[in-house]
Amino acid sequence: MAANPIKILHLITGLNLGGAEVSMQRLLCGMDRNQFENVVVSLTGPGPLSSALGDQGIRVSEIHMSRSLPSPASIWRLYRLMRKEQPDIVQTWLYHSDLFGLLVGRAARVPVVAWNLRCSNMGQQYQQGVNRMLLRVLTFLSRYPNAIVANSHAGQEEHTAMGYKAKRWIVLPNGFDFEEFKPNKEARIRLFQELGLPDDKVLIGLVARYDPLKNHEGFLHAAAQLLSETQDAHFVLAGNSIDKDNVVLNRLINQLGLRDKVHLLGQRKDMPKITAGLDIATCCSLSEGFPNVVGEAMSCAVPCVVSDVGDAARIVGDTGIIVPVADVQALAEGWCNLISKGAAERSAMGERALKRVRSQYSLARCVEQYQSFYEDLSHCVMRSDATRLEKQASS
Repeated sequence: MAANPIKILHLITGLNLGGAEVSMQRLLCGMDRNQFENVVVSLTGPGPLSSALGDQGIRVSEIHMSRSLPSPASIWRLYRLMRKEQPDIVQTWLYHSDLFGLLVGRAARVPVVAWNLRCSNMGQQYQQGVNRMLLRVLTFLSRYPNAIVANSHAGQEEHTAMGYKAKRWIVLPNGFDFEEFKPNKEARIRLFQELGLPDDKVLIGLVARYDPLKNHEGFLHAAAQLLSETQDAHFVLAGNSIDKDNVVLNRLINQLGLRDKVHLLGQRKDMPKITAGLDIATCCSLSEGFPNVVGEAMSCAVPCVVSDVGDAARIVGDTGIIVPVADVQALAEGWCNLISKGAAERSAMGERALKRVRSQYSLARCVEQYQSFYEDLSHCVMRSDATRLEKQASS
């Protein structure tokens, strides 16, 4: 490690397997350890990614802050930790971390605080009560961080419309590990065998945790509509709480008569192989910033049908099918369109998707952009300090 590496404290709400958390892990594991020292602080407790980060030599601490009402003691713990670590930069991830990272970071005299926005329009259900109050406070405070990162152009535009007034905006898209997510013909064979499906069926998948914004309801209604036109399709749902214990999801599957056509896989450790085993991947979310599942499917050379949400259309380009948000009929028609093209044309589309994502959204490019951003932030502070000292000397 260099004599004076830039020390960055990454403050995040938790370390579960969400999009922001996984993106942070990929970034930190790819950064140059000689130039940067990264430490991670979870506002809440440990999660599945805690050990993964630790295994890579990245220190992880927990504040054990309550999700409902943070206590003065937990805020004090965060302050003491920041004073102990003395980072050059505090990089926050997600709204709650933005708030506490800014307020406590300034109190702890951290030279630079940068926010990191991971969403665009969160929907009305996320703009009520405490969440609405939080967004109003963050909108007011948005002028105080040294910079605000957005992982999508849609996220920057949405928050600007909300009233965010950043000193500096920068869009840094997510990057994908092409060794983890990659084409795998064997994956399709094994997945079809696991599900007991003949090779001539078309497997359509949605990889997403159970959340209203992921729109599993719309996916299932579109599945029912597609099956009224063709019986060649089967559907895979995978992610946290996507299993037989999800009462609401299973009730809808039964109501729509989809029990023999929909396969619930739950949270899997082999998600790259699940994705690579699909014939068609789907993102039908009602809100997203930069949907990782789209880039992951493209990395596996799987053609996508995605709702026009966040930067999904920008990511896919002309390598997949874009449909309006919350349009069940358009989603079913998009699937039908790809099914009618046949396996050879879908494979060709997948290859174009793979080429696109490798050229524009590699993890190496993402890491390089973040490192340049952090170096620039650090140099700006050094220049500012030098100017201040010069003024003091001349006065």
